[in-house]
Amino acid sequence: MLNPSPESSLAQQWAKKYLRNLQERDSASPQASSSTRKGIRERAADRLLDSLREISIRAWAQTEILLAGEAKRHQIQRNLINPWEISQDAFQIYEKALEICMQSSGLSSIPAMLAPDIAKVRRKYTAKDPRLMAYVSMQFHFTGFLLQGQLSPFEQTLLGNCFKIIDDHLYMPLHRAYAAAGGYSPDALPLRVVQKLLPYSGEMAVQIVERVAEIYPRYKTYSGSLTSSLVRVSSQRDVEMFQIYLWVCVLERDLSSIQEELFPLCLMIYPKLKVHWELVRQMLHLLTKVASKQLEPELFKVYVPYVSALQDMFSPDNFPVLID
Repeated sequence: MLNPSPESSLAQQWAKKYLRNLQERDSASPQASSSTRKGIRERAADRLLDSLREISIRAWAQTEILLAGEAKRHQIQRNLINPWEISQDAFQIYEKALEICMQSSGLSSIPAMLAPDIAKVRRKYTAKDPRLMAYVSMQFHFTGFLLQGQLSPFEQTLLGNCFKIIDDHLYMPLHRAYAAAGGYSPDALPLRVVQKLLPYSGEMAVQIVERVAEIYPRYKTYSGSLTSSLVRVSSQRDVEMFQIYLWVCVLERDLSSIQEELFPLCLMIYPKLKVHWELVRQMLHLLTKVASKQLEPELFKVYVPYVSALQDMFSPDNFPVLID
């Protein structure tokens, strides 16, 4: 049998980590028989499909309110922001995900079935202007948020993984990382950096978010305190997002992914969500510290220039230091 390519190996490694996390979250859900859980999930998904069109309209309205003035401030061409196209793309992804939830006996097939479609959406908008991802991300975010608001707590536990899968694949440039990995031999240092960090990325995100919440116990974002479940989940996703952008930099040996995509995305969204830059700096400091414990010196030497560059972008010289 042929050995898998670095690109395939990295994708398989991510999938294994993801499926393990799904199983852990499923086992932590309230106990009920498999058939009962399946029936409740199918009925809930069917109900959400009925309301998806109306929710898509409401989601775009909230997106425009949140990002009002950002296109002009960042000098994004008006004709590139197409509300109907962005709403339709989000609608189709959520529609497909909910239909899978109705047909499948489990959620394990969702990543493989949705990932190519989400990657296609990412490529389409980043090719036009990477900053458009702010609008796309918020449309997906509000669509998922409003859909989940129609579910009971138990239904949320059964469908929560579905929404997380969409969020993660949309926010994270996974396919760009896979493509970059394809250019390396299995023993190349950049590839080894990513392979070493990937299994721990979720665990690292949890640790970092918990520590930031301890450092700033009274801080409140647009969505609530740092310890609230909603903020905690989105914060963990953001830490993983930063990690994957850094992996792309390591694999591409280039800063363009954070310069052209991640940094503008943060500039457009974080102030609106009341995420202070000091929180970002603290997160990057902790991320560097945790990564240094996971990587051997020769691998950390490959990684550190990119995380240092990201720290410089969010330095106090560019953004205020004080935090409430």
